[in-house]
Amino acid sequence: EGDQHPNASSLHSTGREVLLPRAGLVTLSVIMAVFSVTAVVLNATVIAVTLRHRQLRQPLNFALVNLAVADLGTTLTGAVPSVVTNAVGYYISGRVGCVLEGFCVALFGITALCTVALIAVERVFVVCKPLGTIIFQEKHAVAGVAASWLWSLLWNTPPLFGWGNYELEGVGTSCGPDWQSRDPKNLSYVVCYFVLCFAVPFIIIVVSYSWLLWTLRRVRTAKAEARIAWMVMMMVVAFLVSWMPYATLALTVVFKPDMNFSPLVKVMPIYMAKSSTIYNPMIYIYMNKQFQKYAIPFLLCGKNPFPPEEEASEVQTTVSPLNNKITPE
Repeated sequence: EGDQHPNASSLHSTGREVLLPRAGLVTLSVIMAVFSVTAVVLNATVIAVTLRHRQLRQPLNFALVNLAVADLGTTLTGAVPSVVTNAVGYYISGRVGCVLEGFCVALFGITALCTVALIAVERVFVVCKPLGTIIFQEKHAVAGVAASWLWSLLWNTPPLFGWGNYELEGVGTSCGPDWQSRDPKNLSYVVCYFVLCFAVPFIIIVVSYSWLLWTLRRVRTAKAEARIAWMVMMMVVAFLVSWMPYATLALTVVFKPDMNFSPLVKVMPIYMAKSSTIYNPMIYIYMNKQFQKYAIPFLLCGKNPFPPEEEASEVQTTVSPLNNKITPE
């Protein structure tokens, strides 16, 4: 007991202990530090260059910026604190800090998931035209962004008022929704939360992704629109790869609470989800030539080692007359 930190009793009062060896926690802290710095730089770049350049303020970019804001929030409230707690070796923020972290990470995470669904739906309207010539406009983008925040806020606030709970998760160095409690109130919240905040956006994303892929394979569309469609699909895949392990682990814990997991299985899905914040800006800075033209010089203090291509002027994230030129092969 002599080497136990006096504040560690707060961990034991929850019935959960830090299960990863000290070397493992330090390694995790270093990895998350690298991801955190990268995520802050890239997502801040997306936000800054969009605000600085009017050419980038297009309907799709509203959703991309919203995703960058949500990813930045996840990094600052979830990934950065985990760097500190893993480096120290135990959760240092107490009960209030745990609830605040759990709420913020969940709020930003679900907002990001809803935004990815919004982006996939936007591409369906632009490329597949399910409603004919109706165009995805600025007002639709603003409404979609607002809806993503309101939906996330609606379902992440109840634990603050007693329906559901935020608790230590993984190996005890981070906080999130309490998937393990068998209390009827908590269980009812978790089921509703999983269905409405994970399953519904996931279904929307999968349906949109499949429809978009099917359309691209059977019709000839403008090169710019096709490139952006593939960019969106890469973002969808990256997001699902990052978040599906966490959702699967949470669902398993809900329905099989007595199942024992190794520390690695407990911690990897959590930090895979938190690392998702770097993939989206990397994808659209790389694949969107119009965005790349401004982002690279911003990151490199005005220098651009990649010469501008003629194609750069083609790749717009706007809804243009090109959208009406999808013809069968």
